Amino acid sequence: MTIHSIRQILTEKYTKTTQFILILMYVVGLIGLQVPMLTPIFQELSAFNLWVSAGLLLIFHQDFHKNFIILGIVCYLVGYWIEVIGVHTGVIFGVYQYGAGLGTKLFNVPLVIGTNWFILVYCSGIFWEKFREYFKLSWHPIIQGILIGTLMTSLDYLIEPVAIALDFWQWENNIIPIRNYVAWWIIASILGYYFSVSRFDKHNPLAILLLFLQCFFFAGHTISFLLNN
Repeated sequence: MTIHSIRQILTEKYTKTTQFILILMYVVGLIGLQVPMLTPIFQELSAFNLWVSAGLLLIFHQDFHKNFIILGIVCYLVGYWIEVIGVHTGVIFGVYQYGAGLGTKLFNVPLVIGTNWFILVYCSGIFWEKFREYFKLSWHPIIQGILIGTLMTSLDYLIEPVAIALDFWQWENNIIPIRNYVAWWIIASILGYYFSVSRFDKHNPLAILLLFLQCFFFAGHTISFLLNN
């Protein structure tokens, strides 16, 4: 029995259990961060949550073709080093700095940031793949790249105010510049295009759920902030 067949058996058997675990992680995280006495603990767990999410995605990804491996490395490195350049120059996204909320840093950027870029590109890409397959649509990879970039930027719009409140990062004068969203859209669209033209099996039973949970998590925080202010 090959490693691939073992992974396939495990993922088929434990898909629903793992989906439940993911849901529980994000629901508990959302609640925990709303309780003042628990907030510091759950802030420290934020990076761990992202690492676990990425690990589960990889376990349930069936096709470790070299194209997929290269895509993962490119998404991580581009996402991480763009952030390094952004933090040190203020040119790309605007003037900002990372707080303590996302764990270990290298060059003033949390190591988990590259992982988050990979998660968002991968999950957004699979979402549009499923959308296209379900409605039997055909479009150019450039269009799909733009759709992926737009979806990721929309999620970033939800993330920003919550990230500031949780000390993930801080903007100069507490103002989120428009160029942050423009830069996000351009970079995400380019990586989205690369995802679209990379040939590997783009099916993962956790990907769309994880994308939804991230939206749920940050939208939940936003609603909570609005109700309490």
